[in-house]
Amino acid sequence: MAASNGGLHPYADNAPAVSVLSQYIKDLSFENPNAPESVSGKGPQPSIKLDFNVSVKPLIENDFEVELRIEGRTEQQDKVLFSVDLIYAGVFRLRNVPPELTQPIVLIECPRLLFPFARQIVSDITQAGGFPPLMLDPVDFTRLYHERFVSGPEEGRPQAQA
Repeated sequence: MAASNGGLHPYADNAPAVSVLSQYIKDLSFENPNAPESVSGKGPQPSIKLDFNVSVKPLIENDFEVELRIEGRTEQQDKVLFSVDLIYAGVFRLRNVPPELTQPIVLIECPRLLFPFARQIVSDITQAGGFPPLMLDPVDFTRLYHERFVSGPEEGRPQAQA
């Protein structure tokens, strides 16, 4: 028996929905080129550079592969301590989503769903590499989307990668 909630039942056949069909590590690289010196913990505070990128590939009718790429590089006095490159992806199915909402959903909501898993992988791999776990701050995919597609880059402001 279907529950009645004014036509907003989340499983109604015509309700918009996003389903995660699968998620997986597509590519993972960790480099610790200056070990064992790099894991000594000596020296000044290292600098960390992080880049995020989202790409989308249409598959069949309403299915999309969304890739969340995280690139991180930690340096100390111009020496690389470690670098990590992760492409974490998922296949998502959109159902009853208006065409004008497809792009925001696959570039905001889908990476937001992938991020906690990618964050854990980055944390685990840096710890396994001999460093304290790198705990990534949450990413505002809505802001990145708006900077890239809605407001566009302004002069003097770096272009955001989404």
